[in-house]
Amino acid sequence: MDYTEISHQIINLKNADLQLRSQLIHSGELWDGYHPKMEKLHIKNAETLQEIMTKIGYPTISKVGKEASDAAWLIIQHAISRPSFMKNSLVYLKKAVEQQDANPYNLAYLQDRIAILEGRQQLYGIQFDWDESGQLSPLPYDDIAKVNQRRKKLGMNTLSEQTAIIRTRAKNENEKAPQNLKERKKEYDKWRKKVGWI
Repeated sequence: MDYTEISHQIINLKNADLQLRSQLIHSGELWDGYHPKMEKLHIKNAETLQEIMTKIGYPTISKVGKEASDAAWLIIQHAISRPSFMKNSLVYLKKAVEQQDANPYNLAYLQDRIAILEGRQQLYGIQFDWDESGQLSPLPYDDIAKVNQRRKKLGMNTLSEQTAIIRTRAKNENEKAPQNLKERKKEYDKWRKKVGWI
């Protein structure tokens, strides 16, 4: 079966996501909570990808090519308002990685994202947020030596190297720490409860 059209469709979903993100960075609106426009697009993309996956299964590299497979992962990664979709996709992605038909880095990223959303420790230290001192830092993880070991196995840099990269990127994109961290955390927990993470 030829999946060329589906590949293009998945890549277009990713491009729409990145385009909106870029617009919101440019207007300075991206960093003020989860922007309603962004959430709306993430949900729409997730629903479209869900329909695609119902037809063809997980968009693996052998089916849709590397670019579209990575694009599908990005859409799943951003579907934070759809916990069951993200968790179901994780099961299929895990299987695809075991069959060497998807990027293991994508699996690590999705595992950490889901762990943090559920309030668990991450395995790779991929997810970051603002800390009390107004710096972007990795969210809770189990053990720094184990984290760096897991990262190395996937060909990733160390957590301290990644922290420096994340902080530099935030500075370049003019991202600022929230003025009221406690209030933001309260809103975040309220949102997690509303969508079904906790």
